[in-house]
Amino acid sequence: METAGRYRAETLKARDRLTPEEREEKSRAICERFFQIIETIPCETIFIYISYRSEVDTHGLIKRLLDAGKTVTVPLVQVSSRKMHAIRLINIENDLVSGYYGIMEPKESILSERIIDHSMIDIVVLPGSVFDEKGGRLGYGGGFYDTFLAEEILASAKRIAFSFDLQVKKRIPQQTHDEPVEYIITEKRVITGVRLGRN
Repeated sequence: METAGRYRAETLKARDRLTPEEREEKSRAICERFFQIIETIPCETIFIYISYRSEVDTHGLIKRLLDAGKTVTVPLVQVSSRKMHAIRLINIENDLVSGYYGIMEPKESILSERIIDHSMIDIVVLPGSVFDEKGGRLGYGGGFYDTFLAEEILASAKRIAFSFDLQVKKRIPQQTHDEPVEYIITEKRVITGVRLGRN
C-alpha cells in the first residue's frame, strides 16, 4: 500500500498542475454545491479556511456568506500549542494579514474582540491534500485540523471538505488521529454520509 506521504505528494503535484482558469472554474462549481447543501442544514456560524496557493478558492465564498448575513469565522493558528482558534471575520479585505506559512489570517488587533467559542460553530469547511470515498482525509502534515476537529465541543458541527475531484481516491491510508469528514464537495459530485463509515 502506498504511504500517506506519497499519496499527499503525488496528489498535490497534480493539483498544482491545474491552471488558474481551471481552479477558478472548479472552485466556483464547488462553492455553488456548498450553497445548495447549507440550504438543507440549519446553520448560522461557519468556520471556513482561507484558501492558499492551489487550494479550492474560498475568498469569493467568504464574501458571499458575509453578504448573506452568516457569522463567518476563520482559523488563527497558534503554532506553539498546535491549536487553531476561530476568529470572526467582518471584512475580508480589512481583517486579514499574512500569517503562518504565508496563509492569510486575522490581524492581531481584532483577536480579543472577535474570538468565537467553538461550541457556536455549526459547520466546519476544511481543506486537505487527499480524500477518499469513505470520508478519509489527509491534511498537509501539521495536524492542526485533526486536533481542532477532535474537540468534544465540535462534535455536533458538520464537517464539509472542499476538494478538486482529482484529490479523491477510492481508499487512503488512515491513522487513528486522522479525523474523517461528513461531506466531500468536488466540482463533479458530493460524497455524503461518510463520517462514520470508516469501518
